[in-house]
Amino acid sequence: MPSYTAPTKDMQFILHDVLNISAQDIPGYDELEREYTAAILGEAGKISTEVLAPLNVVGDKEGCRMENGVVYTPTGFKDAFNQMREGGWPGVDMPEEYGGMGMPYVMNTAVGEMFSASNQAFTMYQGLTHGAASAILAHGSEDQKRIYLPKMVSCEWTGTMNLTEPHCGTDLGLMRTKADPQDDGSYKITGQKIFISAGEHDMADNIIHLVLARIKDAPEGIKGVSLFIVPKFLVNADGSLGARNGVACGKLEKKMGIHGNSTCVMNYDEATGYLVGEAHKGMRAMFTMMNEARLGVGMQGLAQADAAFQNALDYAKDRLQGRDVTGIKNPDGPADPLIVHPDIRRNLMEQKSFAEGGRAFLLWGSTLIDAAHRKGDADADGLVSLLTPVIKGFLTDKGYEMTVQAQQIYGGHGYIEEWGMSQFTRDARIAMIYEGANGVQALDLVGRKLAQDGGKHVVAFFDLVKSFCKDNAEVDGMADFIEPLKRASKDLQSAGMYFMAEGIKNPNNALSGSYDFMHLFGHVCLGLMWAKMAKASLKALDNGTEDPDFHRTKLATGRFYMARSLPMTTTHLARIQSGADPVMALDAANF
Repeated sequence: MPSYTAPTKDMQFILHDVLNISAQDIPGYDELEREYTAAILGEAGKISTEVLAPLNVVGDKEGCRMENGVVYTPTGFKDAFNQMREGGWPGVDMPEEYGGMGMPYVMNTAVGEMFSASNQAFTMYQGLTHGAASAILAHGSEDQKRIYLPKMVSCEWTGTMNLTEPHCGTDLGLMRTKADPQDDGSYKITGQKIFISAGEHDMADNIIHLVLARIKDAPEGIKGVSLFIVPKFLVNADGSLGARNGVACGKLEKKMGIHGNSTCVMNYDEATGYLVGEAHKGMRAMFTMMNEARLGVGMQGLAQADAAFQNALDYAKDRLQGRDVTGIKNPDGPADPLIVHPDIRRNLMEQKSFAEGGRAFLLWGSTLIDAAHRKGDADADGLVSLLTPVIKGFLTDKGYEMTVQAQQIYGGHGYIEEWGMSQFTRDARIAMIYEGANGVQALDLVGRKLAQDGGKHVVAFFDLVKSFCKDNAEVDGMADFIEPLKRASKDLQSAGMYFMAEGIKNPNNALSGSYDFMHLFGHVCLGLMWAKMAKASLKALDNGTEDPDFHRTKLATGRFYMARSLPMTTTHLARIQSGADPVMALDAANF
């Protein structure tokens, strides 16, 4: 059975040596001293390894089941969920006034990676609740916050987000679910939603559904959509649970992966709902959940890649196969371990360099969210808005790819369920699809985010890279990082200039290159992270670190990424500059 070891040492390195979080002027960061974060990450790592990881295979094999309208989660999930609640983990970064720990978002990201890596299907129950609670916190009335948030923050009640309908996914303007106003200010919600993760289960006393619906006579399209709280059980004035609401799970979806999470078809039959925020402004409120969810999904892609890599590495060290062409390395055995072979090393180094670079990227993005939310930094808000589709799309695409490469290390055993490697691949696959399929993320990046605020934020990113390269060009040991980063950044700028010049002539020239641009951007971001990590490791070695092997390993891994992965920016640029003609050449009938 696969195992998982929490990467707390690497997280500490990124948080303190690379991002230097305790010295940042973000409210709450002064409390994030090394000893404090070590304690938090250590406890989260312990529950991930000892409680969640052993249930990952259980959830995959058993899945959820529905009997007489009741959905039952896999064996052990309920007890584990109680342990998560008792530890306060669902509310790491939620306000203390509602029962949360009040920590910065970056800490929620760090512990969330460990939880997701150890058991993605399980962690989704609290992750979706966190998103729903965040939407209510940002857009709900004071009464709604008082009624729902304390029990959602604790996960005594869980939450969902209901967008997709059988006939519409990304195009929410086609939505048919309706909301009829009532004399008491509530609404009757009628319609059907599909693909609703954690829509019904047996681990919470109540489930608070956030549902997009259209009020009668609302404007057409997306501008006529409103957001509603629709609880499974109505809540009495004193906070106790009342009658069962008109919402029920119609069926459980049979899925490729995340079997331990209940993905439901939800039927609303004149269910009582309560408007969140303003009428016809539902997408604004829902996007509070969506943006957070997209970062969380990027984290899922990274997490599955890291968990798969850990097991592939163990297998490569243990499995005997063939002999090293440069000389026998295991003379007492019939063969050498897989890890001696260059192609196995290449595979493992691609996984390792992605996982560690992606982790730094994700944690850096989380500090931008903290800067935006905790101190009102508009520039940080604009930059993380630009980077959100890159975090979601690039980390999930590459994360899935890395789980496949981890399977490959096992050869035929990677294809056999007994070894458990296929679960990482199957669980990672959904991350490329939900919360906005990656093609949509790429379109959002090129079609909206690049030009946002007059292109201010992408220019700021280029300036950030340029300044880093200039400031560190003469630092001993940094040449292997600075020169490749400069070349990659120039590729990114050239792609942006192509869009500006050719996209005006024909929008398809920009849109046909959007997916490549998202990946080009992702590689530059990881290149920047590796350059920053290299600088931190060189400094540690110069200062006489107690763990030189860690930093030498970090430098070697970074050099691999800069030499072997970052040059992909040139390929992506060439594809972008080929324009729309090769993509659009065929008539639809000729495919």
